[in-house]
Amino acid sequence: MKKTFLLALMLIGGTLLLHAQVGGRSLKKAMELKMPKTVDDDMPGTRGACVAWHPLKKQYYASFAGNSEYPHAVFSAAGKRVSEDDLTTQVDTRGLWYNTVTKKISGNGYGESGWFNYTLGAKNGTPTAYNIEFEGQHQPSEQSVGVFNPAKKEVLFLSGFDIHVYNAADAVEKENDKITLHWGRTKSQGIEEKKTEEDAPTSPEGYNNTSIVFTGIPGAEIGALNTVDKVVELYNIKTGFLTQKLKLPYDATVESSFNFAYANGIYWLFSIEERKWIGYK
Repeated sequence: MKKTFLLALMLIGGTLLLHAQVGGRSLKKAMELKMPKTVDDDMPGTRGACVAWHPLKKQYYASFAGNSEYPHAVFSAAGKRVSEDDLTTQVDTRGLWYNTVTKKISGNGYGESGWFNYTLGAKNGTPTAYNIEFEGQHQPSEQSVGVFNPAKKEVLFLSGFDIHVYNAADAVEKENDKITLHWGRTKSQGIEEKKTEEDAPTSPEGYNNTSIVFTGIPGAEIGALNTVDKVVELYNIKTGFLTQKLKLPYDATVESSFNFAYANGIYWLFSIEERKWIGYK
């Protein structure tokens, strides 16, 4: 009986210690971005690709993944849609970001679709055309979702246990700068025993396997979505170790691919059923 009690105390103590190490808080719902069209419309889309924030126009840009004819939408800072119902992505979009150098909304597409940027209308900032800036596949896999690191002018992609880094100016991979994430592990816990190539999964189990986010928070720059615990885990970009945990509400919708983004200080999850991005802060 005493041994069982002591074991229970040790387990509780370990859990509390881990929580204390990584810190964190609970996220609360902040706003919504309701995408146009319904499941009964033609080419409505299913999965949310990404959300980007244009700091000069003070607007959100949100896209579906899966087809160049799927909906794209532009929203005000308050979440009011300012674009028309029939606006489309024009590109089979995956990642979407604001490039602080070119001052454009840019992104990467599926597979060989390449990297693109939008031409925005003067009236309400709605994309009127697009330009393929870099042709071909400049990403680890066909489904990769890119995020922009403004500090180093880089685009980051998750692939399995690694984050691949590409120079935003020419879409060339910086192979020596690849980051290994130590999923769910703090620096004090150290590196997990290395798996053989045969045993290593193509993506970490229990996490969104296509999408990470870049927060810019010192020491917690990279965000990953833990779909089992409904937690946004923040990692140090230099060490790859877990530094913070942000708990999502119990009713938050989490998916194992796409449907996860970060823009304007808000963590975004896409509800497939409700067809809207829900922001947590």
